[in-house]
Parts: sequence; structure tokens; C-alpha cells
Amino acid sequence: MNKFFYLYLPFLILFFLGGEKNLQAKNLKVLQINIWQEGTMVNDGFNILVNQIVDLDPDLVTLSEVRNYNGQDFITHLTAALKQKGKTYYGQHSLSTGIISKYKISAQEIVFPLVNDRGSVLKVHIQVGKKQIVLYSAHLDWLNYACYLPRGYDGTTWKKLDAPVVDSTLISANNRDSYRDEQIRKFIADASKEKEKGNIIIIGGDFNEPSHLDWQKNTKDIRDHNGVILNWDCSILLEKAGYKDCYRELYPDPIVNPGFTFPSYNPLVSTKKISWAPTSDERDRIDFIYYYPNLGLVLKDIQIVGPSQSILYGKSVENDSKDKFILPKRGWPTDHKALLGIFQLVK
Repeated sequence: MNKFFYLYLPFLILFFLGGEKNLQAKNLKVLQINIWQEGTMVNDGFNILVNQIVDLDPDLVTLSEVRNYNGQDFITHLTAALKQKGKTYYGQHSLSTGIISKYKISAQEIVFPLVNDRGSVLKVHIQVGKKQIVLYSAHLDWLNYACYLPRGYDGTTWKKLDAPVVDSTLISANNRDSYRDEQIRKFIADASKEKEKGNIIIIGGDFNEPSHLDWQKNTKDIRDHNGVILNWDCSILLEKAGYKDCYRELYPDPIVNPGFTFPSYNPLVSTKKISWAPTSDERDRIDFIYYYPNLGLVLKDIQIVGPSQSILYGKSVENDSKDKFILPKRGWPTDHKALLGIFQLVK
């Protein structure tokens, strides 16, 4: 009798301390990655991407820069390659953005269509246990990349300017010439309907726009911001709508943890093919995972995936921050760093 009592004592303690929920909770790993034209910009990039997914073993993956080159359905190609590696993922045909999941996808819908190759927003419905997850993948407009203006470059022609643009009104006006704010507004409107149903909302994407959390007074005189303080539209819209920026939720200080995701050093590619503003500090955090607070979802961790080095003034530099990295074991397929967010689904 005493032997069995002591055997089950830890479980009894967990139960009475509320541990029953913890025992029933499930981790959910979400990977966001810009795949740089399906990995075609890197020698053997597709297989490197496949191996990276195998190594990370995420439950859900949001992809940017899906192209379906040569009439080949990329999502079908990717899931088949993963199947050969012993990993079963589900996904449906898509363009610009894509999603694959370890859980069957019950529905897929285009929230913002691809217009003149200037980005899109996709969503899927996934059932995980009793939880209905609505996952969005965003690859926002890549033109009018206005964060280059203070750095002395045009964000559409990529040509060097005579002088940096430091008027925040002009920078914001140029930024709004993109579709990015419209794309995020459309996401927020669509997701509001899903929130009313009690569904869990997560969005991952390459936003091609920094966060206002990284462009305030404390960073105005570093990273070639040239004194500019700017409330970038997409992050402000999401914050006002109640969404949480996973990286800044856990690492709120943009100086200690800048979290740069672009441009990432890639040892397999010349830095000249990665840097678009080679005489400036163009490093920024433009890849994100956001979620809407839900009692059934707890953010546990988020890490940057990719080489620890970034591109600074056209050259590779080692990370000098407190950012944590999951270093790739078998090459790297892209010019961005990826993000791996770990959530807990609470019953």
C-alpha cells in the first residue's frame, strides 16, 4: 500500500496544484521562414530547406516566396520530399505564401490575393485536439521598402540617394504606397470573425516592414536610423487590434535583443546577392510571428533560426547581441533568418 502511494505521490501533487492541465497540455511548434524563391537562390536550396524542416520538426510552417516554378506545385513537392524523410505534412496549392501542417487542413482560403507579385495573405483551419486553430501566412508587399530611406537608399529602385530621408512624414507616406497596410487590415478584419468563434489565431510572415517597437527613441541614433522615430503601420495596426509580437513579448528590449532577421548571412551565397544597401546598416527585424491572446494558448519560447551572422555594410558580421539562435546543421536556404515559436495548448 505504501509503495503504491509513494509511486503516485508526484502525480497527486501535480493534480492538486493544478498540474492536471499541465499534464494534458500540448506543445505547438510554429516555424516562419522566407524560403527565397523556393530555395532556388542557393545551390541545392530545396533539399537544404527539407532537411531544415526535418531537423526542427515543427507542427506548423508558414512559408514566404512560394512560386510554383515550371508548373510544379511547390507544396505538393515539399510534402512529398518530407514524406521520403519520414515526416508527414499536409498542405494545399498556394502562391506567394504557403502553409504546411502536421495536422490535416480542413479549409484553406486566400484572404488577400496576389496582385502584381506584391504579396498575399493565406489562411487555413486546423483542428488540434479540441482546439480550432486558424493559421495565417503573410508575405507582404516588398516594394516601397521605406526603412531604406533613412539609410540613404530608395526602397523600390534600390538605388543610393543623394542623402538619407529623415522626415518621418515622407517616410510614412512612401511606406503607405505599398499594399502592406491594406494586407494587414484585411487580415485583422478576417481574423476578427474567427476570434468571435473562440478560435486560436496565429500569423507568421515576412512583412517587409520593421516594427515600431524597434524604431523608437532608444534606437534613433543607431543602426543608421539617422534620428528617425517611426510608428510603422503594420505593427501599430496589429498592436491596436490586440495582437502580441512573439519576439518582443519575450525579448522586449530592441537594443539587447534586436532580433534581426534580414539580411542574414548565408555562407553558400555571395554577400553581394544578399545586401541591397551595402553602404549602410540595413539590419532589421521584418519576419514575425504574432498571436491573439487566448486562454487556450500560452507562448513558451521563440528563437531565431539560421546563421548567427548578419550583413552589415555589405559584409558578414558576427552577432554581438543576446539573441539566441538555432544554428542550421546542414546549410541554409535563404537570405532571411527564420523564427521558431513554441506555444502550449492548454485544455
